[in-house]
Amino acid sequence: MDFSLLGPVTVTAGPPAASVELPLGPAKRRSVLAMLLLRPNATVSVEQLISSLWEDEPPAHARTVIQGHVSRLRAALAEGGAEDHGVELTTHSSAYLLRIPDALIDTQRFDQLTAQASPESAPGEAVQLLRQALGLWRGPALTGTVASPPFAAAAHALEERRLSAVEALARAHEALGEHEQAVRALHPAAVANPLREGLIAALMLALYRSGRQSDAIAWFHRTRQLLDDDLGVDPGQRLSAAYQEILRAAPAADGPRGGAEAAGAPGPAGQPGAQPVASAPSHPLSAAASAPAPVPELLPRPPAGFHGRGAELAELTRLALGTAEPAQGGSGSYPQEGGIALLSGPAGVGKTGLAVHWGHAHAAAFPDGRLFADLRGFSGGEAVVPAEVLRDFLLALGTPAEQIPTSPEAASALYRSLAARRRLLVVLDNAGSSAQVRPLLPGGPHCATLVTSRSRLDGLIATDAARPVRLHALGPEDGVALLGGLLGPARVVEDPEAARELVALCDGLPLALRAASAQLMARPRWRLARLATALRDERRRLALLSAEDTGVAAALRNSVARLSADDAQLLRALGAGFAREVNTAEAAALSGADPELIQDSLERLAEMHLLDEEATNRYVMSDLVKLFAQGDESGRGNTPGGASGGASGDPSQGG
Repeated sequence: MDFSLLGPVTVTAGPPAASVELPLGPAKRRSVLAMLLLRPNATVSVEQLISSLWEDEPPAHARTVIQGHVSRLRAALAEGGAEDHGVELTTHSSAYLLRIPDALIDTQRFDQLTAQASPESAPGEAVQLLRQALGLWRGPALTGTVASPPFAAAAHALEERRLSAVEALARAHEALGEHEQAVRALHPAAVANPLREGLIAALMLALYRSGRQSDAIAWFHRTRQLLDDDLGVDPGQRLSAAYQEILRAAPAADGPRGGAEAAGAPGPAGQPGAQPVASAPSHPLSAAASAPAPVPELLPRPPAGFHGRGAELAELTRLALGTAEPAQGGSGSYPQEGGIALLSGPAGVGKTGLAVHWGHAHAAAFPDGRLFADLRGFSGGEAVVPAEVLRDFLLALGTPAEQIPTSPEAASALYRSLAARRRLLVVLDNAGSSAQVRPLLPGGPHCATLVTSRSRLDGLIATDAARPVRLHALGPEDGVALLGGLLGPARVVEDPEAARELVALCDGLPLALRAASAQLMARPRWRLARLATALRDERRRLALLSAEDTGVAAALRNSVARLSADDAQLLRALGAGFAREVNTAEAAALSGADPELIQDSLERLAEMHLLDEEATNRYVMSDLVKLFAQGDESGRGNTPGGASGGASGDPSQGG
């Protein structure tokens, strides 16, 4: 006999060549057997079975139902010859016990095989053992059981063990130098688990070692964007370390070589490519210039479900690419002085998505490469030092690591020199200040730079001729289209009024709409109106649009963390006030401060897009910012200027 949990829950009997699947009956009966197999040779109480089989209130006759399922399971097992295989289902007071040899259960065999594998010390044997273990899987674990939290948790635990085995198999292939086999093992699991950073890091390194550097870097930026869009977090240590390892090793590992070898010139002994050591370039710029220039592609993947923004996209094209007429001394449609477009707007409005979408749409205009860096100016931690980004950019542009200047000023000068004759797109995302951006601006007249920030960065406009592009919340039509792209059009079409209400309750912010969509995707039986009803409760709204320390509340907290204590206090006072719109005098009355000082504070809040100055001396606060600023208990302590955490617990329960 063979008992399977790694896929559909089944029992087969008979010789291997002619085994027959035993009839187990409906889902609840299979679920009783599955729970007993998950705890073989141990008692399982009737109460445990009842809580596993009924997610909601169990029926009054639940015990009788369980007894009936156990009785029919005994009969089915007996027909399959269970006694001959040492299998026995017994009753112990108000509990049941399934006596069974471990070798008959696929989960037990899987665990035994993976425990025997040693990818590092015995990689050849480990490959065989792990392939055998993974071959036991026939689909998602516990298929055919009821959809209840205990079975979902058990299936998740089994899936974690499978992914660990996949990663171990890849390590064994890597130890044998079989990098392509490691990629083949990791790729399907990475596609199915796009937020599992350790898995993605392993795939990146395997791709790089198999000669696919661009694919490896693309996986990093794709995952970085997903982490930001779905969870509002930055890549963790393993993913970042893999990316840095690839960037550091890339020029030495598979980068193009320069000098006479690259040109095919004969050396002193008449051998092509031979070159005296003394003729090696002694300056970083001459070394970089002597090699064929690599074409870096550091843009993250295009954002999924992108909708609207036609006017902003057209403005970016005008600012970054200029007119169709060549400028004096220039060529094509590239701006003579290097266009700098500054995308600004409130947290969660979609600045990064717009910049990346535009970059991919106009990739052909930048044949020498696309550079991207997250400056983490509003990520809640330390902002990135420009010198770190310069190093990454210089490596991507082909500068050997040992020839990168240690001085930030010299590194910036080398970067500008390398960009001077190239057509590059540079995307500087999440900038915290103008000073952070300036060393990273390319020097070439045919380069274009997109900067995104929650701050207006007026200094960059004043000193570097950056052109502002302000992003506002999505309108009703685009917001509904985004929901349709995420949830599927049919789900939105069946409840169009609720979809429009969700857009309004989310203030038209793509981040909030994605958080709402995540709630609905996790609950496919919910109608949109059910979530809209929950979001109408202002005490629950931020919690429903947040998860732990991510989401709308976390994004706003990172913006507020940049405020002074006085400005944060004013924001709190405005949030507590009844009016949604105020002028300077009203704001001063609410806060009890000098109107002249209040005017400056209001300007700073508007600069950070926590307020919107709709007309002269008329400031408007969005509903979500207002709820956050109130900082009541339903907002999970999201107090401006404070360091308390975001929403926690099950967001579907409103925190």
